[in-house]
Amino acid sequence: MIIKGFSTSAVAAGIRYSNRLDLGLIYSDVPAVTAGVFTTNQVQAAPVLIDKERLMQGRAQAILVNSGSANACTGEQGMKAAFTTSRLLSSCLKIDDSMVLLSSTGVIGEQLDVGAFRSAMDKLVHGLEEDNFNDVAQAIMTTDTVPKVVTRSVMIGEQEVRFMGMAKGAGMIMPNMATMLSFVITDAQISFPELHDSLKQATARTFNRITVDGDTSTNDMVLVMANGSASNSWIDEENPIDKQIFQDTLEGVLKDLALQIVNDGEGATKCITIRVCGARCEADAEQMARTVANSPLVKTAFFGEDANWGRIFAAMGRSGVRFDPDIVDIAFGGVVIVRDGLAVGPSAEKAATLLLKEKKIAVCIDLKDGVGCEEVYTCDFSLDYVKINADYRS
Repeated sequence: MIIKGFSTSAVAAGIRYSNRLDLGLIYSDVPAVTAGVFTTNQVQAAPVLIDKERLMQGRAQAILVNSGSANACTGEQGMKAAFTTSRLLSSCLKIDDSMVLLSSTGVIGEQLDVGAFRSAMDKLVHGLEEDNFNDVAQAIMTTDTVPKVVTRSVMIGEQEVRFMGMAKGAGMIMPNMATMLSFVITDAQISFPELHDSLKQATARTFNRITVDGDTSTNDMVLVMANGSASNSWIDEENPIDKQIFQDTLEGVLKDLALQIVNDGEGATKCITIRVCGARCEADAEQMARTVANSPLVKTAFFGEDANWGRIFAAMGRSGVRFDPDIVDIAFGGVVIVRDGLAVGPSAEKAATLLLKEKKIAVCIDLKDGVGCEEVYTCDFSLDYVKINADYRS
């Protein structure tokens, strides 16, 4: 899919490794309405701090993203390096420097190699084409095993509106807005308040519902650029129906990307949905589901294909959510393994164990105490997760 008015490029700049795409550019021919959400970690990378300030204007024209170095915990030198890379790009593109957004991912604490950016900038800009989106998705990968890309189109009024999204992330994943980055471009014509509101709501139900290992990065961000080239009727406060169509489509893009991240979790062999229903409120349901999803004992049980529901119960009990253990039901897929707080029996456990051999697993917990219901998406912990992260800087 091509979105009119956008072009992309990626090059191997040698930021950390040679002969590997590691520097990407997303460019809009005109300033685009742009919104972002960012990590809630108190330790924030230089690009995050810069972008949050620049996005106060609600417009951007370029996103410069690199892998190999997070440019986090790099102090004043890291901030200067980030500003330098921004000026290098804005000068080449002949746009205002404030129109450039920055994003980095990789090792924390190492200074950014500005020389690598300087050497690669002309090639990066001259390589801008309409169909290089997949190359940028590859350039932002770190421990990811596959690039993550989604395309969508939807009719808004009489006009087709297109979306293209990318994400990276496999470890340090529990975004609270894991080194998680996501960029979406669309030709929709939409006002900034509606774009920002749609992004916040969509992120809350997608990226903020996944966890690989419970860690929130210093660099997490989701950016959406809308350049208006679809020429649809303006999506604003006076057009709630079109806004809902836009928001639903954006949420679909982000959910697809979020699930791709879980499927590609470092060393993961299972993709697991933890669904808590019957809670007193949705907040309680999410809190309990997230606690279960982050439990190392639960995650290792799934890796071992062990229907050890006692670990799930234990995680529920420390979630901080009040419930009555004597009325809880737990099911793996369509197999109820716990009814009214007690084991159903060996035959149910045997059937549940067979389900655990599947790649995708659903766990449903029914508290029978209300109407609150939420899902969190996670994966198992394997031996490879430890190996990958033990050797990350090697």
